[in-house]
Amino acid sequence: MIITVDGPAAAGKGELTQRLAAHFGYARLDTGKLYRAVGLKVLGAGGDPEDEAAAVEAARALTGDDLEAPGLRSEDAALSASKVAAIPAVRDVLLEFQRGFAAAPPGGAEGAVFDGRDTGTVVIPDAPAKLFLTASPEVRATRRVKQLQEQGTEAIYGRVLQELKERDARDTSRKVAPLKPAEDALVIDPSHLDADAVYAAALEFISAKAPD
Repeated sequence: MIITVDGPAAAGKGELTQRLAAHFGYARLDTGKLYRAVGLKVLGAGGDPEDEAAAVEAARALTGDDLEAPGLRSEDAALSASKVAAIPAVRDVLLEFQRGFAAAPPGGAEGAVFDGRDTGTVVIPDAPAKLFLTASPEVRATRRVKQLQEQGTEAIYGRVLQELKERDARDTSRKVAPLKPAEDALVIDPSHLDADAVYAAALEFISAKAPD
């Protein structure tokens, strides 16, 4: 059983996928970490995340340890992730890893939950249950500022909002795997819903899609 949860940054995918994975006992993959890790490796080497050669080299050198790097949740990582994700060759390198995770979830789990941008449209288009979370940039900026402040990171709402809008523009307009809901995905706007309501809607949808 594969569950994909796609959507823009700060839409609540992380919390939802964690709850779903815990509920079903499935493995979970935050695909954004793959791109964040690649972006950080490029930055760490003094390179430009938009440089295709540097980004592809970093993607090929990616290891499991890179997915636990302390700076993965930073805004620098988020911005660089959006840039490397727009490079087709980088996506090709990371696509194999993601599909391998779906084919054989770690720990012998009977299913997997994916948190991403294009997991339901490109990575695993035949996934039985696909969800898409979306909300206005303003709502998501407020959420992101709160997250950063809780982590002890100074955050200015105006800057965060502008960065989200720029990232949305890159993610939705890129030629390869643009950010959009799959045709058979359940689209949820959590702007006026609490986390429990979003979780309940997701569970109801997934239960109807689960094999007997």
